[in-house]
Amino acid sequence: MTKPLIFLDPHPRNEMMVYDQATEDTLNQMGRVVAHFGSRAPDHLVDDILSEVEIIIGQTAMPKERLDRAPRLRGILNVKANWEPNIDYAEAHARGIHVLSAAPCMAPAVAEYCVGQAIMLARGLHTSDGLFRDGSEAYGIAGNETAYSLYGADVALLGYGNLGRALAPLLQPFGCRIMVHDPWLSDSYLRNEGLEPVSLEHLLTRPKFIFLLAGVTSENEGFLNRSKLETIRPDSSVILASRAEIVSFPDFVELAGEGRFRAAVDVFPQEPVAPDDPVRMTPKVLYSAHLAGGIRPSYARIREAMLDDVGQILKGLPPLRMQRAEPSLAGKMRSR
Repeated sequence: MTKPLIFLDPHPRNEMMVYDQATEDTLNQMGRVVAHFGSRAPDHLVDDILSEVEIIIGQTAMPKERLDRAPRLRGILNVKANWEPNIDYAEAHARGIHVLSAAPCMAPAVAEYCVGQAIMLARGLHTSDGLFRDGSEAYGIAGNETAYSLYGADVALLGYGNLGRALAPLLQPFGCRIMVHDPWLSDSYLRNEGLEPVSLEHLLTRPKFIFLLAGVTSENEGFLNRSKLETIRPDSSVILASRAEIVSFPDFVELAGEGRFRAAVDVFPQEPVAPDDPVRMTPKVLYSAHLAGGIRPSYARIREAMLDDVGQILKGLPPLRMQRAEPSLAGKMRSR
């Protein structure tokens, strides 16, 4: 009996991230593997496999026209942490094709990053190294005049998806009051999670820590504009760890640089950031280069979850590990 055809088209993920030797061996036991790395698979290669492919691992564009030519397709496993607007999600759902994302696999590392950056900002540790190196440090309480603590603090999460669900348990030992604004979730659901649902106005003006964790959609791009950003509680710590497109990024950086609030930024509207981009010269902001989720343990989780769910799908069973696409929501996502 012919083994099922498994097509790997994971760009921008590379082989190290999703296709180590153990993964290759396991997939070869499950089926016939056709792999393309280094770029999105060319159209001629996709055309060649459509009639036989049963599993697609990657970000291959699958509009209805291609779905029509893929009668055996049973699963599309996006090994990035987003939903791209290149799949007809409703059509795939109607055909019983599982469309999955690796987002839950990245969330633990991002949550860990968020806690670390919140402590850095609150204690002023992002500036203390420079003060020490130029000899202007102060010791003990004299160096902690503007420091505050995550313990017992009011904390707000903008968005309660994979990232929020990974972060909330890490905050609980600090005794934080955790508030959430997420228009896609009901208040009763959030309360059952032990969280306090709040309005966007409340989220921006009241808590001492704000974690910006929402994805970008066709409806919310740039919705945190300057006027909203100016309402953020003065000297609060704001961690931008999901998608830069949800804020008016130049205004966000400018206000943080002026000291209106403290900010840690891991994501940018265009990556890599140009060498002469003025954001590099903005003082006080704690920058990192999209490092929050992309560590080796995250890719190990992706490989493990991917293999589990490919096995489930090929057995005719529902996938268990990766996130399922809800067509009405996935189709609105605009993350790059």
